[in-house]
Amino acid sequence: MKFKPLHDRVVVERAESDTKTKGGIIIPDTAKEKPMEGKVISVGPGARDENGKLVPLDVKKGDRILFGKWSGTEVKIDGKELLIMKESDIMGILE
Repeated sequence: MKFKPLHDRVVVERAESDTKTKGGIIIPDTAKEKPMEGKVISVGPGARDENGKLVPLDVKKGDRILFGKWSGTEVKIDGKELLIMKESDIMGILE
């Protein structure tokens, strides 16, 4: 299934979280905190300003980003767990 976000929305695949601590202790799935880092899978065309002009997004497909802990809506598409969020929920691009 193909999914294309609308307006200023971004589809993000959350980064994998560590399964071990630096000391070697294995963290069970129930105790893991979801990472606030991910990879942009798809972006919408952009938002419209007050004059109706299309303003393109600053992020693009493939960017590694940081986002807020409670940002976005979790969805499952083709068996993959993804997040759909507005560009304003993204804190920055990792370089």
